[in-house]
Amino acid sequence: MELETKAVEHGQTFEIKQAFDDFLSGFEAFKQANDERLAGLERRGGDVLQEEKVARIDRALTEQKQTLDALVLAAARPALGGERKAFDPAGAERKQAFDRYVRKGEGPDMEIKSMSAGSNADGGYTVPLEIERTIDRVLAKASPVRAISTVRAIGGGTYRKPIATAGAASGWVGETGTVSQTNTPTLAALDFPAMELYAMPAATQTLLDDSQVDIEQWLADEVQIVFAEQEGAAFVGGDGSGKPKGFLSYTKVADGSWSWDKIGYVASGADGAFLDAEDAPADALLNLAYAPRQAYRANGRWVMNRKTESAIRKLKDVGGNYLWQPGSAAGEAATIFGYPVTEVEDMPDIASGAYAIAFGDFARGYLVVDRVGVRVLRDPYSAKPYVLFYTTKRVGGGVQNFEAIKLLKFSAS
Repeated sequence: MELETKAVEHGQTFEIKQAFDDFLSGFEAFKQANDERLAGLERRGGDVLQEEKVARIDRALTEQKQTLDALVLAAARPALGGERKAFDPAGAERKQAFDRYVRKGEGPDMEIKSMSAGSNADGGYTVPLEIERTIDRVLAKASPVRAISTVRAIGGGTYRKPIATAGAASGWVGETGTVSQTNTPTLAALDFPAMELYAMPAATQTLLDDSQVDIEQWLADEVQIVFAEQEGAAFVGGDGSGKPKGFLSYTKVADGSWSWDKIGYVASGADGAFLDAEDAPADALLNLAYAPRQAYRANGRWVMNRKTESAIRKLKDVGGNYLWQPGSAAGEAATIFGYPVTEVEDMPDIASGAYAIAFGDFARGYLVVDRVGVRVLRDPYSAKPYVLFYTTKRVGGGVQNFEAIKLLKFSAS
């Protein structure tokens, strides 16, 4: 079994390396075609066939990147029971009880019910810890904003974080000078309530009766990507009503400044586009990168969707260097001006007035809160002959530092 596992891992490594090599070759072909396109624009105002060639290579490059990302994610996905651990009788008993509940609908017996990790007073059953950890680990990889933000596990319904909206005053004084009383810091509290995120996978009774099916792995596989997609959209654009509040939902202020409960933005210089000048796109992106203070630039990163990334991939600086550069190895992020790019498909496309690009230190700027526990409620009645599994997880999120994140607005001002 160990040799078989190593062979599979070796095969995955080779496949990832091959996909990464193909991606790098595709990027070189893209640069050559795009250089020809730009030269054609200078000579005769453009060539339709050359534009189509660049677009075709760009689409292929995007597909290669998606394939590579999927391979890296699959290789990183943990398997249930993959780690050897000391035998835990109580844990094994809970897993057996959960298995009986999912397959046959048998409720927890009195001994299991007495354990707080088992049943829930509102109905349903708390999944075994191994499944919860597997779901959380995959969420950390498949949910882009979660992966770059700070994540806190909480036991209650709300996480409250005290924030200093104005620090204590300070100053200089000589050895015998008079010291004036300083102002006290102004404190406020940010509340991050955990909202209920749900998925409802369906199974046939035949599947549940098949003892060869790993029912825990099946349930984890069914809900983890759905959870990642739903929470990913909320972390970007959620309105905070019954869901996390996304960083694009806060009030915006111009010129890259900020104030309490407001996020700063810089303008691209043209409505729905970059300014039509050779160095304008690079200047706009540099303005965004330098909008946060140095403390937040050190761990800064770009956040945009694939379509926006594709548009930036064609751009050069005044020295003729491409702004977008691929990662140095499989699984490493592409960079712009040396800062990594995180692809978030829920970010808006470049359009009139759109905040299509974000930059900053998201680990300090955005907070995700997870209430411990994933609950399953078995429903064999609503969709006969299928058995539904109403699976819930409580998640919250919001901006915790309004200085740390800046946005690029595609507008004249």
